[in-house]
Amino acid sequence: QLVESGGGLVQAGDSLRLSCATPGGNFNSYAMGWFRQSPGKEREFVAAIDWTGTAPSYAESVKGRFAISRDNAKNALYLQMNSLKVEDTAVYYCAADIGVRPRGYSGSSLEDDYDYWGQGTQVTVAS
Repeated sequence: QLVESGGGLVQAGDSLRLSCATPGGNFNSYAMGWFRQSPGKEREFVAAIDWTGTAPSYAESVKGRFAISRDNAKNALYLQMNSLKVEDTAVYYCAADIGVRPRGYSGSSLEDDYDYWGQGTQVTVAS
């Protein structure tokens, strides 16, 4: 039910914006997140955001370079990635957390807290 797009091959220092299309409806009231997985590594948290889009959270490795946002009117989640590094190369996944969360909850960094996942989109950053 979640479909990522926007991945591709870029050079180090370039920017890329990932999108995640959601079914809308209840998904507009769920916290959502982005995770990534590099070959031979565990999937890791990248960023998350509350249902209102006003409370983002980030992994330290991307803080200041990536920005998560959402547009509930368009049933979409985004990840703007700037100053990309070779180590950002990974398959990027969006995910939805259907749990009832308190106001201001900025999303979880734990995979187990997410209930729906997309199929992923490949981002490759060349040096």
